[in-house]
Amino acid sequence: MNKTIYQFNVNNLYGEEVSLSKYKGKVLLIVNTASECGLTPQFKALQQVYDEYNHKGFTVLGFPSNNFLKQEPLNSQEIGAFCQKNYGVSFPMFEKINVKGDNTHELYQFLSNRKLNGKVKMKPKWNFHKYIIDKTGHVRDFYYPFTKPNSKKITNKIQELLAET
Repeated sequence: MNKTIYQFNVNNLYGEEVSLSKYKGKVLLIVNTASECGLTPQFKALQQVYDEYNHKGFTVLGFPSNNFLKQEPLNSQEIGAFCQKNYGVSFPMFEKINVKGDNTHELYQFLSNRKLNGKVKMKPKWNFHKYIIDKTGHVRDFYYPFTKPNSKKITNKIQELLAET
């Protein structure tokens, strides 16, 4: 069984299909986002971490979700504009998906199920739940929503994974 994220295709905010194999060789932080959440200011820290490590082979992938108290009411175009205007987001953002429940997107089924990903068993408990992926597309760890993207816990792991050959 393929235990990497590279088997999945997702749609960007413009409705264009993107294969996650496009990110082979990069360390990834995959985050479910929302524009009306108390944690929404984490977009700023996500952008800072992206800016600091992007040139070294790291990127953030944002997946808007309306699964937690309907805190993402915006459509794709509005989400893109909101993120750019308020937080200067330049990392890839994707179409709104379900990250929990009966209609969970297949990417998030994979990210949260140890039987599928081989490592992590943790469904998002709230917006801004984070999964870190190594350069070979394997899920390596997760971080709870309240863990700030620019915390030492996350940046140390990014540096560790970037240093792996």
